[in-house]
Amino acid sequence: MMVQDRVVPKTVPTPPHHAPSRSANRNFAKKLDFASWASENSYKILAVLLVIGTVAALFFLRNAGDSAALLCFEQSNSAKAAAHKIHYPQISWSNVAPVRPLGPSVPYSSFKSEKWIVVSVSSAPTDALRALTRIKGWQLLAVGNSETPTDWSLKGAIYLSLEQQAQLGFRSVDYLPYSSYVRKTVGYLFAIQHGAKMIFDADDRAEVLGSDLGRHFDTDLVEQKHPVLLQYSHADPNRTVVNPYIHFGQRSVWPRGLPLDQVGDVAHEEFYTEVFGGRQFIQQGLSNGLPDVDAVFYYTRKSSGLESFDIRFDEDAPKVVLPQGMMVPVNSFNTLYHSQAFWGLMLPVSISSMASDVIRGYWAQRILWEIGGYVAVYPPTIYRMDKVEAYPFSEEKDLHVNVNRLIKFLNSWRSNKRTLFERILHLSYSMAEEGFWSEQDVKMTAAWLQDLLAIGYQQPRLMTLELDRGRAAIGQGDKKEFVPKKLPSVHLGVEETGTVNFEIGNLIRWRKHFGNVVMVMHLGAPVDRTALEWRLLYGRIFKTVIILAEQGSWDLAVEQCPLSHAYKYLPKVFERYSGAEGFLFLQDNMILNYWNLLQADKTKLWITDKIKDSWFTKPKLGNADEWFLKQGEMVGQVVSNFPVHFQTSYKESMGDEDKITFCSSELFYIPGRFVGDFADLVGLVGDLDIHHKIAVPMFFLSMDSPQNFDSDALAKTVYKTNLSPNDTFSSIYTAQAPAVFPMKVQNEVDFVKLVRLMASGDPLLMELV
Repeated sequence: MMVQDRVVPKTVPTPPHHAPSRSANRNFAKKLDFASWASENSYKILAVLLVIGTVAALFFLRNAGDSAALLCFEQSNSAKAAAHKIHYPQISWSNVAPVRPLGPSVPYSSFKSEKWIVVSVSSAPTDALRALTRIKGWQLLAVGNSETPTDWSLKGAIYLSLEQQAQLGFRSVDYLPYSSYVRKTVGYLFAIQHGAKMIFDADDRAEVLGSDLGRHFDTDLVEQKHPVLLQYSHADPNRTVVNPYIHFGQRSVWPRGLPLDQVGDVAHEEFYTEVFGGRQFIQQGLSNGLPDVDAVFYYTRKSSGLESFDIRFDEDAPKVVLPQGMMVPVNSFNTLYHSQAFWGLMLPVSISSMASDVIRGYWAQRILWEIGGYVAVYPPTIYRMDKVEAYPFSEEKDLHVNVNRLIKFLNSWRSNKRTLFERILHLSYSMAEEGFWSEQDVKMTAAWLQDLLAIGYQQPRLMTLELDRGRAAIGQGDKKEFVPKKLPSVHLGVEETGTVNFEIGNLIRWRKHFGNVVMVMHLGAPVDRTALEWRLLYGRIFKTVIILAEQGSWDLAVEQCPLSHAYKYLPKVFERYSGAEGFLFLQDNMILNYWNLLQADKTKLWITDKIKDSWFTKPKLGNADEWFLKQGEMVGQVVSNFPVHFQTSYKESMGDEDKITFCSSELFYIPGRFVGDFADLVGLVGDLDIHHKIAVPMFFLSMDSPQNFDSDALAKTVYKTNLSPNDTFSSIYTAQAPAVFPMKVQNEVDFVKLVRLMASGDPLLMELV
């Protein structure tokens, strides 16, 4: 079943999430009198009383106005509570009973095959499914759900209805939703139980090219037959995820599950290395027609509701392997699993269906390293037709919000458990603790692993983790070059021409220029309406985009920071990205035209000091404005305690010590060589309530003389302080300026309007609307 076909599940009853006897699942609660109920549920009553006490404590804290204490209380205690609630399953691995023999009521109970194709079916058999039944040497297994027609049948296929699934005796069945494709988990177990040595994870629209899986994948993992494979270079230890579509000729397309801040990285590999074959236990194929793309790509590349994608990949490009420490999105409809990786087929049940297979893929890749295996990506193996159907972005929330953090977590995770299955369970538990999925998936993992043992699966042996060994230096002779083709792609329904390739060249040039610069953006608009959009817009260009706002959002990776003291937050970002070339601060009411900043000097400070409405001085004394008066007093106090180099620079720059400088500070740039000075100055301010608009210009004047600023970088910024009621985005905006102020983007509609205007400077932005 194609991800674009996966609809939001209907509300259906779900089985209880524990693993008692099958008959217990059908028992109704007893009717008890109050005394009996109270006796048997005393622990619940106690829990309720504790909850009431907690709520009362929170209410008291809120009304006491101690927001800092409340925040600390909520964050620390909620984290601890979450950890305490998750139960670590205790399993006697050596005492797992075998699954009872299947009775005659289950068809094909004695059937055996080494090669299986597993699909989920929700509708009548398709032509693609009929073609799968004709692939020589492979057995098609169709797994039903509550949406599947009751009379589903296809010659040459084995079909498992919900009723038959319940009779198989698998513990995992208790955790599977009725109406989801994740019921394929039952199919995987059935195939393994019936002799599988490899499983092709597919959907009901996968048309295998040439009807021969063996022609596309490595079905026989004999090292002598596959002596050497091309491998992504591990030269950059900070590179933890790649877009494999670039390798196969499509640099403007990205797979579902790729972090959005990686979308703009479209350059091909400088060089590859090589690795001996035979351990590519998970093999990800590509799809011509409609590749596996996310909702952002699917919607932004559509110029009308009637067009269909027909994207092609390079069939002649060599397969490519991912080294340990580097990951790639893996899906559930075009992937071959060898028996050594069968444990990695489990689909999570507590996250959205659009995210389930991708999260599984990252989880499985991390465990694969524990047995010395790796993922390989292959040229196109199937063709899928785009049906041009609705594609819910909300269902991908678990991907866009968490995938960056998940990849970082998986690379840092370690376990000293003694067996592979113990480490798998340990990782699942750790992921639940970190909030990547819930305790339901910890229980699901425990049931799944026991099911594997119960059907006779032998867990692979552990191997030394290469990540913990020193990586050998890559010599010149170890570097292998491969330059991908530039195949025609889709650009708003029009095939890419030389013009579009030129525009991609511009994107590459901008990315190269700003690719090691971190953008720190403060949002004044509702974060749930604009945060992802801003990250997608500027993430194409900058190393990363850190989003700050008055109210943080864990789900959207928005960090809490009041604008009035935003400068105090910057040292935390500096420390996090210590290798960055520089840091650019931007408020969401200032629009940055990055294409006009290629000549700016990234070794110098930039700020709007040449814009009179943004940068000006005011007297400290005799000022009728009490706010300026208080700010001036605090500035004098801080400056008097500056080390000599800061104090001298500041006083020489100001000239008149009886004045203070004000800067609106919506946009400024700090090169890497001044990061330490800026952090020191923040420390000197300490707890004083100096405002962002006073502190930033004070810091700039203390770090360097204004004559050394690159003042020309932002000098031509459009800066309007008095707008008329008739002013609109189009009347204010110009693509010729380095930046434009003010542009208030409050929601998705405003964002679309803005992007269409910015496309006059960066035409590829039209792909975002």
